Amino acid sequence: MMIKLTELEMAHVIGGEIITLTAVMAILVIAIAAVIVYRLFMSSKGSASIPGGFKFEWA
Repeated sequence: MMIKLTELEMAHVIGGEIITLTAVMAILVIAIAAVIVYRLFMSSKGSASIPGGFKFEWA
């Protein structure tokens, strides 16, 4: 059910949750990519799989 807000109630509404969520997701993606790159360059052989069906193998 939706209720119209008064001018005073609208003045107290603060946004920003989406920006925070976006920042957290970006940091998570960077961290996952860093781990894969680290494993790729620091080991002579191995494999890594990430969500979405992507699988990397190197020898």
